[in-house]
Amino acid sequence: MLCCRPAAIPGAWLSGCALSLQPDRKGERPRSHLDGFNGYLHADAFAGYQALYRANGRNSPRITHVACMAHARRKLFEVFDTTKSPIAEEALRQIQELYAIEADIKGRSADQRWMQRQTRSKPLLDAFHSWAIGQRRRLSGKTPLGKALQYGLSRWDALTRYIDDGRLSIDNNLAERLLRGIAVTRKNFLFLGSDSGGDRAAILYTVIESAKLNDLDPEAYLASVLDRLARGHSNNRLEELLPWNFIPSLAVAA
Repeated sequence: MLCCRPAAIPGAWLSGCALSLQPDRKGERPRSHLDGFNGYLHADAFAGYQALYRANGRNSPRITHVACMAHARRKLFEVFDTTKSPIAEEALRQIQELYAIEADIKGRSADQRWMQRQTRSKPLLDAFHSWAIGQRRRLSGKTPLGKALQYGLSRWDALTRYIDDGRLSIDNNLAERLLRGIAVTRKNFLFLGSDSGGDRAAILYTVIESAKLNDLDPEAYLASVLDRLARGHSNNRLEELLPWNFIPSLAVAA
């Protein structure tokens, strides 16, 4: 298992994603990997993450879950795709209104996004919540539609948390797209040779994906970094070579 650890790096919210190799998907893996991390974790409903969101004795949880609207939507779409349920169709329509707002405010500052969400998204979410509760009461929890509605309702606080912080997103599709390349290469490689080979692969994935997040061409960036290291770049100034500090013109020149 390759786990992604967010780090507090100035710049893009998702900059500084560090990957590490783990032998399985047990809950203890993300707990140890995120030891010392405080903040938001944008993730799906994977059971291995649940312990991260619990209070520790009298201490509040260090990590706050931000759920993914795309996962909630997918459950409803699967029902509509197979049954053409008008209730599922209406749920999809209401979710689409929320995504339309996100498309409209894309690229704005965190404060502007927060303000727009409070003004425009919150009333829609409140109405959707009341409507979904009413529909859920009419349905058996064993039906596909009942299960699809319950998926979102049981995670409502985490699902709507994005409206209270402009840095957050309505879903974690960006993170999943970034991990797609890892999934594809895993199929192609089949094996990494050894645990140490997996550790090195995790480091390379981290560097490459961080370069992409900071609008650098990964190949040019790596070539330039290796060239500067070979020419005696000081170990005391390695932070200059990190993707979020790197000067793109030097990478292009390389």
